[in-house]
Amino acid sequence: MEFTGLHSTSPQNNEPSLFGSPGEWYLKARGSVQRFTVTQLGLAIFSKENSNKYVVHSYNFFLFPSTWGVADVEFALSASSIQFLSHFGFDYNKFLKDGIPYMNEVQEKILSQHLLAGSWKFSSALDRDVLKKAINEVTCWIAAAEEEETMILQDLSNYQLFEVQLVLRQALQNVWTQPLGDKKVMVKKVSPQHRQLLENSRYDFCRKELILLSARGFTNLFHTLVKAKKPLVGHNMLMDLMHLHDKFYKPLPESYQEFKRNIHNLFPVVIDTKTVTRSIWKKCQFPRVSNLLETYVVLCSSNLNPKDSAWPVIDLASDCSRYAEKQCPHEAAYDAFLCGSVLLKSAHLLLCRSTDDAVQADPSFSQYLTVLAEDLNKVNLIRGGVASINFSGEDVPLQRPPLLVVHVRGWPGLNERQIYQEFKALCRFDVRRLSKNQFILLSNKFNHVRLVLRDYQHHPHLRISIYRHWRHSPRVNCLLQVSGIVALWSLLAFVLGGAPCSSL
Repeated sequence: MEFTGLHSTSPQNNEPSLFGSPGEWYLKARGSVQRFTVTQLGLAIFSKENSNKYVVHSYNFFLFPSTWGVADVEFALSASSIQFLSHFGFDYNKFLKDGIPYMNEVQEKILSQHLLAGSWKFSSALDRDVLKKAINEVTCWIAAAEEEETMILQDLSNYQLFEVQLVLRQALQNVWTQPLGDKKVMVKKVSPQHRQLLENSRYDFCRKELILLSARGFTNLFHTLVKAKKPLVGHNMLMDLMHLHDKFYKPLPESYQEFKRNIHNLFPVVIDTKTVTRSIWKKCQFPRVSNLLETYVVLCSSNLNPKDSAWPVIDLASDCSRYAEKQCPHEAAYDAFLCGSVLLKSAHLLLCRSTDDAVQADPSFSQYLTVLAEDLNKVNLIRGGVASINFSGEDVPLQRPPLLVVHVRGWPGLNERQIYQEFKALCRFDVRRLSKNQFILLSNKFNHVRLVLRDYQHHPHLRISIYRHWRHSPRVNCLLQVSGIVALWSLLAFVLGGAPCSSL
């Protein structure tokens, strides 16, 4: 997916942190998902044709929230995200003008109730202007028209096709309407009796179920994917899963565990190629690359498995063959194609390394799933208290480098942001204030810890050491101070209370 933004900067400190638990990470990301929307969704369907050959059909869907219903949909734009996608040629006109509508179950229920009550609301001033123009045209025409005469209304959008018909039928009892396609609606003058017959026939194109079908838009395809129960593959796909839940299923729940259960029920097998490539780094001699496209290029290199006749062959269908000739990073369908390709090639590489025998000429996808077993349903968490979120079990805590303590001397007024900027050029740490003059540093890389301890040995204002709970914890220090005071008073009471009284 591509989004109008990733992490909200309001409220402050809303970006995920290494200090946070998965549940805390989820709540922060949930706020961002609710603020931003999906601009484009890419879907690549891999079908095994014969032997080790897979054929891929890739599709790009520009999406735009449904404007049907009683409440307008609001979403935020992140300037950096818009600039980033523009750099890669994203077509914002297509997103805004031709985006396919979608809605979740709550929005659909509201629309359904208002359709039954005849109280739907137009959320766009443009729709109201188009509607007013159509009513004026039909009103002027119908006064002189004979029964069975027709006229055509043109240049209507998908929503307007339904809105115009519903309002005309409600306002005028002697008209009938029918969509003609190509943004046109036919209006016919009929008798009230004929109108009643048409309303009760199966040829009525304004039936509630058809309106809902149109308003759901892409959500219909989402439900098809859910019913198919095929493995769902992505790369760093946690935000994608959260948007899938929020935009097409139900608003994201407050409960992190409920979110995990819901996703697992919708998609019993999810595979994150970021998690899979970590397995390749550990088990195979594979270079550590930074992004999806680089991983794909390495896996496609001729020297990786030059003599393996069972190596997966991936052919693009004729209608998306341009991906074979041109790289299109951050075009959603292209990235989806990369995800599936990386999965197949990675799984085959792991299968080769898991057996001493030559891999059979036609390895099945179930064999691939077997070698990927420990990575199934584990979605990479970029910055958090665990390496991945396990959608089919408990999250496993991450083994991290030790915490560091920064003691500040002669540098008054220093805050967390300034400490972060101090180390940013060298390496990345998450920072949290410990006391007035102390800060905790947390990294997910051992070499960063070693680097900082080495390079800051003689810094004039910052003294850095490994965090020791018994020594640096404010609670432990407070307890020791209180214990010391209590012990001192006890000693004084013993001394004073045990002194002999002088006799007269």
